[in-house]
Amino acid sequence: MTALSITYVVLFYVAMIILFGGLINKIMLYARVPAPLKIPVTPAPLTKAGVVYRIFYEVVFFNSLFRGSKWTWIFGWMFHLSLLLAFFRHLRYVISPDSFIWPLVNNMVVQSFGHYAGFTMVIGLAGLLARRILVDRVRYISSPSDYLMLLLIMGIGVTGLGIAYVSHTDVVQLKAFIMGLFLFDWQNLPSDNVLLVHLTLVLLLAVIFPISKLLHAPGLFFAPTRNQVDNPREQRHISPWGAELEAKDGRNA
Repeated sequence: MTALSITYVVLFYVAMIILFGGLINKIMLYARVPAPLKIPVTPAPLTKAGVVYRIFYEVVFFNSLFRGSKWTWIFGWMFHLSLLLAFFRHLRYVISPDSFIWPLVNNMVVQSFGHYAGFTMVIGLAGLLARRILVDRVRYISSPSDYLMLLLIMGIGVTGLGIAYVSHTDVVQLKAFIMGLFLFDWQNLPSDNVLLVHLTLVLLLAVIFPISKLLHAPGLFFAPTRNQVDNPREQRHISPWGAELEAKDGRNA
């Protein structure tokens, strides 16, 4: 193996350990934090089934964002849908053709639409970046990390398009390298400059993800404003530590 390939093998493992370790730690933290108050955003569902439907509708269609800002919703939904298509298209690099899900990954819909998802992803990100620059109230609350995060993901999209349309790489060798990471059968990585920049940006995003605002992805499921049933009159809400204090006060009385 070349020194370049060994370097990226090490970087991939380190980045994945940081990504999944950080995500698991944050999700466990979210799950442990008590919700002391009943604070669902109204109009809120009155049943647990309604809560599931509300979260599903929010995750898939960005309902609250649609009601808040149509332009932000358009660009945000465009970016996230394109990212999802690009993700499924990239799965062919880590899945063997013998796998039972290969027909789902390699079908015409995923590969055809996913081929152009990079364009719509970059357009959506450009719209979100323009919003942060041009809208006064958004620019006022934006920090440098907000701009850098958008530019980082845009860089991933642009370099991905560069690999597809400008500087083609050895896709067969690239797949061998990626699958070798999972099978611990390490292969050489193509040394194309655009590919190396693309992979470096992806690894940087993986390292930053657990400490960035991108944690809104798993955090949405733990938000008490979204995941609580609106039943404060029918059932008293007591957090675990609140119940312990009440029991302790009862014993002392």
